[in-house]
Amino acid sequence: MSRTTLTQLRKFKANGEKIAILTVYDASFASVLDQAGVDILLVGDSLGMVIQGHTDTLPVTVEDMIYHCRHVSRGSQKALLIVDMPFMSYATPTIALDNAARLMREGHAQIVKLEGGTWLIETVQLLTQRGIPVCAHLGLTPQSV
Repeated sequence: MSRTTLTQLRKFKANGEKIAILTVYDASFASVLDQAGVDILLVGDSLGMVIQGHTDTLPVTVEDMIYHCRHVSRGSQKALLIVDMPFMSYATPTIALDNAARLMREGHAQIVKLEGGTWLIETVQLLTQRGIPVCAHLGLTPQSV
């Protein structure tokens, strides 16, 4: 059984099919959502509030995201796995590359998600040139609120 791919998601969109994505933080919920047919699982930095009890996402570290992403990966066999890059983990393109590589290698993420705007163009270019898929988070940016 293989994971959902970007190619499959593009086909879903082209065919007008709905795509389900949910936020998850652990293996047990990842398994349930996988069995329910959820296409994409997002390990969100919101775990800082939901799991760790913080008032915002700012204290969340790359190590926290790796830890939770690794467990979600173990619980899911089918869904595409996206992981948030936490606050300041992509402050420069070089820092972003190092942290994104860790999230993929150690956390087993398939895509990293960055929050921001045009200031991220160089970072996204570097990551994609190095083979790291990126999901852009535009609009409301909770990390900067």
